[in-house]
Amino acid sequence: MFELPKLPFGLDELEPYISKKTLEFHYGKHHQTYVTNLNNLIKETDLANADLETIIKETAGKADKSAIFNNAAQVWNHTFFWNSLTPAGGGALPDGTFKEAVLHTFISEEKFKEDLKTAAVSQFGSGWAWVVADQGEVKIIKTSNADAPIAHGLKPLLTIDVWEHAYYLDFQNRRPDYAQTIIDKLMNWHFAALNFQ
Repeated sequence: MFELPKLPFGLDELEPYISKKTLEFHYGKHHQTYVTNLNNLIKETDLANADLETIIKETAGKADKSAIFNNAAQVWNHTFFWNSLTPAGGGALPDGTFKEAVLHTFISEEKFKEDLKTAAVSQFGSGWAWVVADQGEVKIIKTSNADAPIAHGLKPLLTIDVWEHAYYLDFQNRRPDYAQTIIDKLMNWHFAALNFQ
């Protein structure tokens, strides 16, 4: 049985950028619902004792397993998203191999952050903007709904949730402002650098 993982920060620690109220709904209700649904869906199946990544990989692209995939991927994606955020985040990328790889592909930090924001803003409907590693190269991709890079053999480094429930209470329809705020104030570049290693 899966449980809702603990947040790596307090419910009010991302304020004023993400409100406690948003987290109470986004984490406490939405994320919890995916966990509950997943547990109900895999009960008494051959996936009952599998870990999340295995469930995602085993059910990806299978129409008859789409409900399991969607809930498992959303549990995984949200857990990864919380770790992609940190109070007093944003700012310059930390020195090291991740920053070097970013500069190799994007030439500048500004262009990298601009492209990440563009991915977040241009994802049509619900989904995710991701920074991933693909054979040692840093790339920016977007996925729709519950889809996740791990279903496609890519290594996620960090993500921005662009489902409306992630930002609507704080930013209403201003997704560009939300994405910019995440990148400037909350993005956990050290988490990305750790994942890149």
